[in-house]
Amino acid sequence: MLKAKKIQKMSLFEENEELAFAPLATRMRPREIAEFVGQEHLFAEGSPIRTAIEAGKLGSAILWGPAGSGKTTLAHLIAVHSNAYFEARSAVTVGVAEIRKIAQLAHQKQSSGRRTLLFLDEIHGFNRSQQDTLLPYVEDGTLTLVGATTENPFFVIATP
Repeated sequence: MLKAKKIQKMSLFEENEELAFAPLATRMRPREIAEFVGQEHLFAEGSPIRTAIEAGKLGSAILWGPAGSGKTTLAHLIAVHSNAYFEARSAVTVGVAEIRKIAQLAHQKQSSGRRTLLFLDEIHGFNRSQQDTLLPYVEDGTLTLVGATTENPFFVIATP
């Protein structure tokens, strides 16, 4: 479990315990919305989505785009701005029991005033049972869900 928090800017060569062994992409990840490149029509100063993120008020979302387009980075920024714990999983490998465990921990954190953002990469790989397990936790606010997919969610996210 990663605790989302604002990290001081640093160069690639500065020492930082938290990022010492992180991959280059992680060390170079934008730490503020202003550093996020692309989708200017969505993230321009004063835009509704940027305003919601900066206020920590953006709800659950599915991010759709090609690999390397910033879906994970955007999820991190949403967690940082909402002061939420960041739980990242691959939807391809997470099971129903793990979803329930994450939700139970999120409920405990919620009791102490802290939100949990569950980032599910490859959410198009979620089966119907996994979706049904997750739904009540998203609906009651225990979890904020940010899913990421390279596939068009209209066609690949299970429907009734």
